[in-house]
Amino acid sequence: MREIKGNIKGIRDSVIAELQKLYDMQSPQLVSQELAVKLADITEYINREISVYITRSGQIIEIAVGDNATVELPTFSGRRGAGRLSGIRCIHTHPGGNPYLSGVDISALKNNKYDAMVAIGVASPDFTKSELTFGLITGIDSNENYTAECYGPYSIEDAENINFVNTVSTIERILDKQTGTASLQVMSERAILIGMEWGRNDSLWTVDDSLEELKQLADTAGATVIKKFIQKRPKPDPAFFIGRGKVQELALYAQQENIDLCIFDDELSPAQQRNIESVMGIRILDRTALILDIFAQRARTNEGKLQVELAQLQYTLPRIMGKGLMLSRLGGGIGTRGPGETKLEVDRRRIRDRIAFIKDQIEKVKAVRSLHRSKRKKNNVFEVSLVGYTNAGKSTLLNTLTNSDIYAKDQLFATLDPTTRQLTLPNKQEIIITDTVGFIQRLPHQLIAAFRSTLEVVTEADLLVHVIDVSHELYKEQAAAVHEVLKEIGAETKPVITVYNKIDRLPPDSKLADRLALEEDTVCISAAKKLNLETLQQMIESHLKSKAVEVTLCIPYAETAKAAQLHETANVLEQEYTENGAVMKVILPVEDLEAYNEYILKSE
Repeated sequence: MREIKGNIKGIRDSVIAELQKLYDMQSPQLVSQELAVKLADITEYINREISVYITRSGQIIEIAVGDNATVELPTFSGRRGAGRLSGIRCIHTHPGGNPYLSGVDISALKNNKYDAMVAIGVASPDFTKSELTFGLITGIDSNENYTAECYGPYSIEDAENINFVNTVSTIERILDKQTGTASLQVMSERAILIGMEWGRNDSLWTVDDSLEELKQLADTAGATVIKKFIQKRPKPDPAFFIGRGKVQELALYAQQENIDLCIFDDELSPAQQRNIESVMGIRILDRTALILDIFAQRARTNEGKLQVELAQLQYTLPRIMGKGLMLSRLGGGIGTRGPGETKLEVDRRRIRDRIAFIKDQIEKVKAVRSLHRSKRKKNNVFEVSLVGYTNAGKSTLLNTLTNSDIYAKDQLFATLDPTTRQLTLPNKQEIIITDTVGFIQRLPHQLIAAFRSTLEVVTEADLLVHVIDVSHELYKEQAAAVHEVLKEIGAETKPVITVYNKIDRLPPDSKLADRLALEEDTVCISAAKKLNLETLQQMIESHLKSKAVEVTLCIPYAETAKAAQLHETANVLEQEYTENGAVMKVILPVEDLEAYNEYILKSE
């Protein structure tokens, strides 16, 4: 219903019709030039104030005629608690050309918790020369009353360039902190998920399956998923990815359901993200940004934090762009601070400098790790890396094999920083086994690049143990995704033992584990229930025997240099001195065996 409220007595039907047409206009910005000029034009003609009320997504939901003394400003229900604004902004005109807000305007702003209160001073006859001032709630004072500030006057053109969406988000973060609801807000962010089905054949995953995994990621990040949407298109729209019409439809849904966050299952270009955000009026994330956020929550070690920050900066840098006139007093981080392009270039330079600094720090940590690895190689300590899809059970397996208590939980990316433990095999051989970060389909390239030094533990390992959650309905697709990442980091040629984990979760009548166990270099286990772990360790022993052999040598005292050399090139298990020489039980690399053939007492 296109009702025009207020004092419409004496106004022609043709003018009423022009006012009703305003309902068709969209203004995701603070106020669009088109809407501001139209309001000024009609105001000048009828010489009365006009007020329009706009949702955060840019939809006009109410129009009234008259001034604040004769028109009762409508009251809208607040969104959710003291830390949230109403999601509505009021834009009204002043026929006399005065662009400043009145005391009544400020009171209405505070009482209704409007996103903004805007006053347009009508300039005649050139309405494009009109100026405006706007007021924003900026916090809560000691008496628990809302405080407000006024900004302007600005030209209509400058006002259109204000990043209103980011400004409102910053205000709500400030209110969250002041009302003590900030921690709750993270847990209660209401999100919708967007996937698109189009003609690409590079993925084994269906859109539904991928969206279900995206939901798990959103849950892990602390969001509450309200609904999932799938859009079918022949190819992505270059400006809005899923198309302008679908974005406008989602904007309406987001406003009706009080949605805080929209997460796309594909990576968006900076322009697409900016365009969608301007129409929907809420924060927009893509799959990459969501995974980066989870990694930021999980990072514990200094190196892990550096690597996550590097990936985030590399993701953010191309997404920084000029926002025109910004509210620097409310600025909340990169991309939401400072006026104009000068500030933009400063931000870009700071990010580049920070990226260079982080890379230098990571290289120093890498050098220390390389030194430790070279010592292990020198001592012939064999390294085994656990790899696999996120939440496949790698950490639980490491805990069970080595009696450790590293963090292991049924959630995505429970492990971020690699953890190394010593494992003594049944034949008494000691090896190093490392738990690594879980992989995922379409793992962001920024993460692979940032974590390359950490992933070297995989590329340098003597053996990979690929852990697969066989109870997952998409275990084949998950395994394929792991192989893709291994290929990307150059570890596809490493010897691999395939471990199908969580067989205890399979149905009692399932024969799947029996069939899989027949595959070469494969074992079916339950890390949590400690099933078939002996078989796994025997398979590890068997693989290592192809690279080294355990022998007992007797080195004559006249050739002590040989004995000293063994301490450098072999893993000495036992040593005793007899009348014939030093008897040494060692694990010797296969390529070095021939050099010690004449000293072998027995081979094991």
